[in-house]
Amino acid sequence: MIASELTAEVVLEGSRRDGESRSSGDHAAALRFITCGSVDDGKSTLIGRLLVDSKAVLQDQLAGVQRSGQTDLALLTDGLSAEREQGITIDVAYRYFATPARKFIIGDAPGHEQYTRNMVTAASGADAAVVLVDATKLQWGNPGLELLPQTRRHALLANLLRVPSIVFAINKLDAVEDPTVAFNNIRGALARFAASAGITVRATLPISALKGHNVVQPHPGWCRYEGPSLLQLLEQLDVAAADHDAPAAVPVQWVEKFSSSADTSQGRRIFWGRVAAGSVQPGQTVTVLPGGRSAVVAQVLDHVRRPRAVGAGHSAGIVLDREVDVSRGDWLLAPGAAQPSRQLSATVAWLDDQPLVAGRVYWALHGHRWVKARVQRIVHRLDINTLAEAPAGELEPNAIGHVELALQEPLAVRPYEQSRVLGSLVLVDTASHRTAGAALVRDA
Repeated sequence: MIASELTAEVVLEGSRRDGESRSSGDHAAALRFITCGSVDDGKSTLIGRLLVDSKAVLQDQLAGVQRSGQTDLALLTDGLSAEREQGITIDVAYRYFATPARKFIIGDAPGHEQYTRNMVTAASGADAAVVLVDATKLQWGNPGLELLPQTRRHALLANLLRVPSIVFAINKLDAVEDPTVAFNNIRGALARFAASAGITVRATLPISALKGHNVVQPHPGWCRYEGPSLLQLLEQLDVAAADHDAPAAVPVQWVEKFSSSADTSQGRRIFWGRVAAGSVQPGQTVTVLPGGRSAVVAQVLDHVRRPRAVGAGHSAGIVLDREVDVSRGDWLLAPGAAQPSRQLSATVAWLDDQPLVAGRVYWALHGHRWVKARVQRIVHRLDINTLAEAPAGELEPNAIGHVELALQEPLAVRPYEQSRVLGSLVLVDTASHRTAGAALVRDA
């Protein structure tokens, strides 16, 4: 299992070699984006339109997604048999395509509330989120219209997960009587919601995933919109900024032992993992967590075993100057990388079917390290309709709230707003081993 995980990392590394920097201001690297929103807003159809109009679908694939003589674009992403039978998206479907300008990795997130956990998984590593809004489901003629709860929830989650670029795409405007009025009223409602929630919106644009308006090619003048198409906008977005300027932090995923080594100037094991923050290079002093022992980095290998410094977001093999007890799940930390703590304040997106209550104990996964975590207190629950923070005795499934956690062993964490990797944990039920929640560190 460990070897297969490492292989997956190496494959991802190979796909990113041309976009090695993956930092703010870089719009040449592959863009990872998700489509999200409420049920039946047209997410799968939108991705199908992007694939077809960008010539990323072969003729035999198109022939396989016919229904009653018509091409059903949603079937290009709904791959599970249950999805095709029910006409819904259940799991996250990933698709890859490229234009002359850049490469894309798309995640089609399900819209049903019960599959919110799948949307969180997809958003956690995304560079952008396209939140679809179905104009036909809203009172589009009312300037003070209310948005759907799942539209609000997905936008809030994307913002909480620090997705750098959030785009609102108002879909199905071709199916309303007055597209211009509908676009203006819905855009106003989205702007009010984003302002009250503190969400920075990259753009709001009108589209028709079914007919293709403003998806790949611009449709000038439609809804009095003169901006770029969705694809043109995506081609210009930056990828997520890696923590290159922070002190180095590496979660150890795999320990490899040299078959033989006569070199006594360094240890005989390579510690492999994806650099979470900073840059790792020979001569650095690192401390092992847990344990607290320190050593000096003697050698650093990249994903194809070339000796070189490796930055955040890329896999590295680290050889220390002496033998130190390091295992899978441990962290290698440069001075100042993170402050080990056993008390955490965190924002939690609760994903389990059973409510979260104070006193429960869960497994907390941080990097590749597992520790027991006890829920000391539920501070408040966020009302997604009013955005008010209300006292709560429990968090129901798919709720978002603020909790305090007590850890059995210290973890090296930083606030999530500073580091997406060091500031995130996954809570897992100790009995069923099901993913229960996504925790984003506020402070430690």
